[in-house]
Amino acid sequence: MKNFTTVDQEHFTWQTYSGIHNEVNDKDTLERLQKCFNHTEGLHIYQKMKGCEWNDETDEIKSWEQSSYDGEDFLALDTKTWTWTAAKPQAVPMKHKLDHDRNHIEYLKLYYTGICVDNLKKYVNFGKDILMTTELPEVFLLQKTPSSPVSCFATGFYPSSAALFWRKDGKDLQENVVHGEMLPNPDGTFQMTVDLKVEVTAEVEGKYECVFQLSGVKEDLVTKLERRSIMSNTRNEVELLRKVWVGATVAVVAVILAIIVVVAVRHKNKQGEGHTSFFVSWCFPPVCKGAN
Repeated sequence: MKNFTTVDQEHFTWQTYSGIHNEVNDKDTLERLQKCFNHTEGLHIYQKMKGCEWNDETDEIKSWEQSSYDGEDFLALDTKTWTWTAAKPQAVPMKHKLDHDRNHIEYLKLYYTGICVDNLKKYVNFGKDILMTTELPEVFLLQKTPSSPVSCFATGFYPSSAALFWRKDGKDLQENVVHGEMLPNPDGTFQMTVDLKVEVTAEVEGKYECVFQLSGVKEDLVTKLERRSIMSNTRNEVELLRKVWVGATVAVVAVILAIIVVVAVRHKNKQGEGHTSFFVSWCFPPVCKGAN
């Protein structure tokens, strides 16, 4: 955007004035809505969301505009009929007013079929080095207990236009499958899950596979269902206990060594080197090997 606004300063100026204009209009709208709902005090919120979508393969354009008051739907624009839909009785008078404002309707048509799409194409062109990159995920098979569904978990992928599903013998599964929602990761990538209700036995191994598909990537990422590849609570707990035990042992030895050094130095400073050797002979045997 920094490069874009440097090249097209006029666009940056227009967007700035547009933002100031919208702020004034939205403030007036909020005041009217408070009167419609008989709200004379307290905090109230008016929100508006608008945008456009462009398919660079089919050149299809989709656009939308909708608003809400205190978190609930209020008005929505139907860009096929260019009429408004009222979600609340209080929105009906405003709907009729907007439906009969021909100048405003013509402006909406111009904006959503022209200005918005032109801006979107400019943004995509200037940001293509970042927007067009793809990141494949890490895929894990997870299972809480042997009787729990097997969850296929994909994380770290970009962009969000991706699909994750189970397949059996080459056919997509619809039954006994539960799709989780896509969620963002802190680093800007995404994660998603899909669960499969199945008893993992030797007979079913290799027949099921989790398939991940990412827009812009031709080859699918396939993970076959095998018992050895499933991460379970039981296995993780054993591994965790092993790591904790090793870590605790190392920590204890480190503390002992630190105490030895501190006390030894103090003895040496106060009473001489001979007492230091005497103290060291009482420390942890492997550390004191060769001490007097």
